[in-house]
Amino acid sequence: MAKMAQVTTLGAHSPKLDAVRALRTRKGRREQRRYAVEGPTMLAEALAAGLRPEAVYATAAELEGLPPGAGLDDVTFTVPDRAMERLSDLETPPGIVAVFPALLASLEEVLGAGKPAVLLAGIADPGNAGSLLRSAEIFGLSGAVFAAGGVEPHNPKVVRATMGAVFRMQLAVAGADEVLEAAQRHGYTVVAASRDGIALPDFRFPERPLIAIGHERRGVTGWLPRYDRSVAIPQRGEGESLNAAIAGGIIFYAFSQQFDGKFFEGQTTEKP
Repeated sequence: MAKMAQVTTLGAHSPKLDAVRALRTRKGRREQRRYAVEGPTMLAEALAAGLRPEAVYATAAELEGLPPGAGLDDVTFTVPDRAMERLSDLETPPGIVAVFPALLASLEEVLGAGKPAVLLAGIADPGNAGSLLRSAEIFGLSGAVFAAGGVEPHNPKVVRATMGAVFRMQLAVAGADEVLEAAQRHGYTVVAASRDGIALPDFRFPERPLIAIGHERRGVTGWLPRYDRSVAIPQRGEGESLNAAIAGGIIFYAFSQQFDGKFFEGQTTEKP
């Protein structure tokens, strides 16, 4: 109960809550340079990655769901259930919303180390974008570049779909020309997923790839004017195309197998 005594209670019409509710929109996130994370699991993932929230909003029933020993009492506020419904981006709110600064890396930070990275070249669907980050992290890619004007890294659906990868990977947002110039400067080979590419079983990945995954139907060409090499996933059935996130996961896996851990020192080889 001592913990409960330290937590501030807000009314349903508190101005603080108006600002948090605005984070459900792209405009609100851009203006405030903050984003929201929902639920105890995602909050715990962020804390484990070394991030600290600016504020945590929880219903009285969910206070016990806050990670123990996290030292969040001074930034935690209780809110009425009806207020939480307005803050949440979900149909069934989990009862906890944490607000973090929307920090992004520069292209130099993402590509400067020379490690494998993914380029989201015109991905529009936030679920696909988040799943791509999740797969990229699992198979050893350390950074991601989001296309300027496309889906943003801190869109709530992107954040949820990453299952925590958004907190651990270096993320940048850039235009196509900027990306291509930085890739050339740092010795990357831009490898695009394309139907016209070399079949994946025959493809030899470069040692420093920037793997570009684009729109399911248009591919990368709607956003990326040129690339160095292309790779295709052979199809046997009659389906028009693979989901972008699934296609990316297959390519990332093939890359990780080809290099057999060369880039992945200190990382586990098995994930649940």
